[in-house]
Amino acid sequence: MYIDKSIREYVKETASGEPIPGGGSVSALAASLGAALTSMVYNLTIDKKIYKELEEDQRSEMDANFEEIKKSIEKLNYFVDEDTKAFDDVMKAFKMPKETDEEKKKRTDAIQAGYKKALELPLECAKECKKVLELQETFANNGNVHAITDVGVGALLAYTGLEGSLLNVTINLKSIKDDAYRTQKEREVEEVLSTGKALKEKLMEKVYSRLK
Repeated sequence: MYIDKSIREYVKETASGEPIPGGGSVSALAASLGAALTSMVYNLTIDKKIYKELEEDQRSEMDANFEEIKKSIEKLNYFVDEDTKAFDDVMKAFKMPKETDEEKKKRTDAIQAGYKKALELPLECAKECKKVLELQETFANNGNVHAITDVGVGALLAYTGLEGSLLNVTINLKSIKDDAYRTQKEREVEEVLSTGKALKEKLMEKVYSRLK
């Protein structure tokens, strides 16, 4: 499992001529690191004066978001490995026999099913990245100001994970022949991308304002 490798090993394998781990796996790892930084900010906030001075509902929100962030880290770590397998069904389908019309149809259907499976995983990853960006807001607003740059880096990494994952969705959509399915997924990509970009920009605006 790639998530269990050392950083040096992961970077070395990414730099090799092998197609995995690729952009999807790296995107998930970036977002996981962004979420981890957010968790760190919480841990650097809870014992400080700033946390004790927050309103009860603000502390409750931060506590709740911290618990959700931990769940997101686990999900994103899962995507780091699973993305490397996402294209397996497509490759298997291309190796299917294509001598008869029936074989050709089965092969085509299998290829199309494989492409759909290959794009669903990075789309799910992108949606998890969007969730992380949503959860980060309370830390940008109320987290320890001495760790506000970590909030910023966390937001940038979560957004990188989001857009990187959507690039993988988009390239696989080009091979989908089902027009209705493709249109639906294109709309999902557009919504996640535009929402994620707005969330990232809002977070960075707050980070820079607290840096002054």
